[in-house]
Amino acid sequence: MRLGKTNLEVNKNGFGALPIQRCTMDEAVEILKKAYSNGINFFDTAHFYTDSEEKMGNAFEGIPREEIYLASKTAAETPEEFWSDLKTSLKSLKTDYLDLYQFHNISFVPKEDDELFKAMFEAKEKGMINHIGITTHKITFAHEAIKSGLYETLQYPFSYLSGNEEIELVQKCERLDVGFIAMKAMGGGLITNSRASFAFLNQFDNVLPIWGIQKLEELDEFLSYDENTLLDDNLKSAIEEDKNELGENFCRGCAYCMPCTEEINISLCARMSLWIRRFPAEPYLTEEYQEMMDKTLSCTECYSCVDNCPYELDIPELLKENYKDYQNVLSGKTKV
Repeated sequence: MRLGKTNLEVNKNGFGALPIQRCTMDEAVEILKKAYSNGINFFDTAHFYTDSEEKMGNAFEGIPREEIYLASKTAAETPEEFWSDLKTSLKSLKTDYLDLYQFHNISFVPKEDDELFKAMFEAKEKGMINHIGITTHKITFAHEAIKSGLYETLQYPFSYLSGNEEIELVQKCERLDVGFIAMKAMGGGLITNSRASFAFLNQFDNVLPIWGIQKLEELDEFLSYDENTLLDDNLKSAIEEDKNELGENFCRGCAYCMPCTEEINISLCARMSLWIRRFPAEPYLTEEYQEMMDKTLSCTECYSCVDNCPYELDIPELLKENYKDYQNVLSGKTKV
């Protein structure tokens, strides 16, 4: 597919390299090399993802640079931080340039006359980056960015759990020729049906999903899908079941709400009820997880997490509901 006005021709399977932080160096290199050798050519990482860039740099050393597209991100909000992040990313990735560099979920959308955007544009003029993008979880920021005409790509959460508002955003990007990169295409880990997820996104010619992969078997799943993987009645039924179960009031795990002043692990505790139903429950019933859930009782309902939540969820109420449900599972009152 063509990634909007960047004109990059990319495999419909993009590689999201956040999860390879949790792999050893050897495991990560093996996964990345296999992805490349099987036709995946777009790899997305970030300076913020600990050693992800270093692992990619080691995996792709010696591979013709023009055969892969490297995308990274910076959460910098000052020009000084920007240049430091970019130079570190280039060094870690063992490359002279990035095909795409993105502002990473920062608290505003840089405009043309902002010093931060000027630094980004200067990096492009110097050949250190080829294209400019932005990532966000806030739909108001997304619309502001693509309307500005400054950004060649938008990275935004999009999956079959998304609603009409997100689909309209995808369509707007298509009209404006802005490449749309779908993060959290597996619903932040809540979607377990990869075929249904791929088939749903395959409907959109302008959407590039970046799958978060940390195991070879996960990679093999996505490599088995292609342009002929389409939504059939069975997959549509599975999607409807998921949407009915999850509803709209669920935590996507973006972690905008954190850190919590009471040290509550909001992004996991607010999703615990879903985790223990959609995955084997036993790993989440240990003493360690019980202590983590008990910590939710210290919530003071300051609502600072709600103010930061891009989905405007009532997080204190979600924590209460998840704690109650978790206790019912522990006591055997609820079977999973």
